Amino acid sequence: MKLTQSEEMMWDSRHSRSERARTSISERYAHGEGRIVIETNRERLPHFIRSLQNEKYLDLRPFYQRRSRWVPEKQSLLIESFVMNIPVPPVFLYERDYGQYEVMDGQQRLTALRDFYDGRLTLVGLETWPELNGYRYDTLPSSIRAALDRRSISSVVVLKESTGGEDEANFIREAVFERLNTGGVELSTQEIRNALYQSDFNEMIKKVADWSIFRGIWQIPQIEYGVDYIPERLAKNRLFSKMEDVELVLRFFALRHVDHYSGGMRGFLDNYMRRAMEFSANDVRELENLIRESLAVSFEIFGAITFHPYSRTKNDWANKPHKAFYDSVILGVCRRIDNSSRLIARRTDLIALTRNAFLENDDGIFTGRGNSKRDIINRIELFDQVLESVL
Repeated sequence: MKLTQSEEMMWDSRHSRSERARTSISERYAHGEGRIVIETNRERLPHFIRSLQNEKYLDLRPFYQRRSRWVPEKQSLLIESFVMNIPVPPVFLYERDYGQYEVMDGQQRLTALRDFYDGRLTLVGLETWPELNGYRYDTLPSSIRAALDRRSISSVVVLKESTGGEDEANFIREAVFERLNTGGVELSTQEIRNALYQSDFNEMIKKVADWSIFRGIWQIPQIEYGVDYIPERLAKNRLFSKMEDVELVLRFFALRHVDHYSGGMRGFLDNYMRRAMEFSANDVRELENLIRESLAVSFEIFGAITFHPYSRTKNDWANKPHKAFYDSVILGVCRRIDNSSRLIARRTDLIALTRNAFLENDDGIFTGRGNSKRDIINRIELFDQVLESVL
């Protein structure tokens, strides 16, 4: 399989990123390394909401933040907490420039407040104050609205003085983000990768996950790319809300190097993301074109059942695509991308042969019943045989 120049080097330990030079504990502390300068503020909600509406002042979703995933019921509970004057944890901000801030922790809370004050959130699902269900901010009884406007929100700001340069700033933002998010809504593995392994490659795999053909195959509701407001049906989609769609894209690139598989799937994908930080812009473009072609050819062959396993029980194709079978299909197609026209021309035979492969082999061989290195290689090689039989 053709590899980019960076991929050819990535598994060579000589090219791994050098570790930070060690200094004595006393020297590090004396120089202030790793110590953070903060200030604490408290503001009335209306004033803070005005800050949220000014993107130049406050960036609600910096590069390391996860996607919005609070559904309206959970957003409504937050508003109810403010109405009842229940203490709400502070949000954490980073001062990236003087007078300009980004949210390190509290994105979901701030999004809920902004959406409510902007009239995009209608209260729903409340049980303590069910009388408020169906209200928006502008339709609240005046006494309730006045009480809400008197409520305050606290913020802890990591000041610019904490860092000595952009590299150190990135390290501090990501370290604080990861530690703050060990509680609350648990971060998925891909959300952590998104925070820790920033690169052109990371931006590319997120873009691929937004392609309409990719979303259609994985049954993820379509949304205009870049829109900040996340519809409820999309927020409730697990693949989207936990960035599992982005992880699927990552699996394609990483499993092209399955011979280096170790540490389980999570460790293997972490390792690829870490090494991909060194990829050149040209390499990233090559990789994007490769998955674009492989995805398009897979869809040309299988159409509405792309990446769907065949069910012996139902004697029909499964209703949804499957991650492990996706690995086998898209990697097999990728390896034969130069013969794509032949594969597409034989699509009817390929679909029949794929069905037979499911009927003739043990249940689960294509659907990840085993996830050792040998299991993964076996199912990839088995589908390779299906593809080879039509070439």
